[in-house]
Amino acid sequence: MALTTLDPITALIVVDLQRGIFDSPSIPAAGDVVARASALAAAFRRHRLPVVLVNVDGGAPGRTERPRAGGPFPDGWADLIPELDRQPGDITVTKRTWGAFASTDLESQLRSREVTQVVIAGIATGTGVEATARQAYEAGFNVTLATDAMTDPRPEAHDYSTANVFPRLGESGSAQAIIELLATRSAQA
Repeated sequence: MALTTLDPITALIVVDLQRGIFDSPSIPAAGDVVARASALAAAFRRHRLPVVLVNVDGGAPGRTERPRAGGPFPDGWADLIPELDRQPGDITVTKRTWGAFASTDLESQLRSREVTQVVIAGIATGTGVEATARQAYEAGFNVTLATDAMTDPRPEAHDYSTANVFPRLGESGSAQAIIELLATRSAQA
């Protein structure tokens, strides 16, 4: 589905753009993703719309067939990357699951600001971004995915999510199209 509209109070959610993940050499197009996510954050701030910066610092306690390798995360692993230009008014959420809504207060923070739509960007497309999009959709938010402001170390997971999952959860568009829609909407207000 093509990008059609943004609600009057739309929030940007940037998932897991943090030091420990970007220190990994297996992240494709990381520089482009960071630039686009940073541009989105700047645009949302210019339009006085909420910006949510999410990091992951742990994992869900359940048993899995593929547990995370290694022990505790090293110091600084969960630090948000400086390119996001974190501002005092930004909402920050630390999660310990794939999605940003489960076991956090993100939904209540968005509801208290009367947010009805979210734009999601970040990493990894097939896990953190997709889980956050699913949870947002299930919570009743309109969902928009900035598909060129996300990536996955598994290109096939990125492709599958963008082609098969995201069209069932909301609308998709480029970061630039979202920024232009924000500007157009503001000019009409």
